Amino acid sequence: MSWFDVGINLTDRRFEKRIDDLLSHSANADVSHLLAIGTSLEDSLDTLDLIREKTSRTITIKSTAGFHPHNAKLMKDGDSESLAALLNQPEVVAIGECGLDFNRNFSPPDVQLRVFETQLELASDLKLPIYLHERDAFEHQIQLLRKYSSAAANGLVHCFTGNVEQLNHYLELGLSVGITGWVCDPERGKELREALKELPLDKLLLETDAPYLAPKDIRPRPKYNQPSLLPHIAQTVADIKHISVGELKEQSFANACRLFSIDVGSR
Repeated sequence: MSWFDVGINLTDRRFEKRIDDLLSHSANADVSHLLAIGTSLEDSLDTLDLIREKTSRTITIKSTAGFHPHNAKLMKDGDSESLAALLNQPEVVAIGECGLDFNRNFSPPDVQLRVFETQLELASDLKLPIYLHERDAFEHQIQLLRKYSSAAANGLVHCFTGNVEQLNHYLELGLSVGITGWVCDPERGKELREALKELPLDKLLLETDAPYLAPKDIRPRPKYNQPSLLPHIAQTVADIKHISVGELKEQSFANACRLFSIDVGSR
């Protein structure tokens, strides 16, 4: 059994000339399964091309496809059909990264809401997991998820940083929860650490969100995050949950494979 990093931004420019080393370090750290995140139609296509090129005997990479709320304004007429076609590719296992981000509003809120709802409809129609992003928009997001409860029952809250109350709302809908290196920060991650204590083990997945969110307690501080740091995050999670790293490794891997319908024998 190995580790499964369910969140990496593989097309990020910081990885462009380092990707082979990145994947080699990942395999050496026993992080043999990765989920690469798509953030627009173009990026999702690029991500799919990249994972097809880089999946190997030592690394299995799947991907998501969708419109990140920052990129909601990029969705044009006809893109829904193009996205649906992309989601039918066997390597694409979830729709997203989708959701709402009212923190900086790189796309207008009304556009974000419309594009998110379109993707929830697609998730319902195609019976695919949703891969969720939320920032400063929890109430709006939870209302839409309740409206599309069948889609919400099969999905992941990517990079959860919320509190116990928010966690319980997500769990009531049946969602799984992704934990990142945010949990390694005793100050910023204080609420998350408390919520993590209440998170059922069968709903817990691990992710780096690389190159973002490098664990703050690593010395020397890395220039950017990468999948090889997932075991460090896992150690913190295991300590908080009072379980062994081995148990966490086995359970989180099984959770990811179940959620994304991944056969561990597939490449």
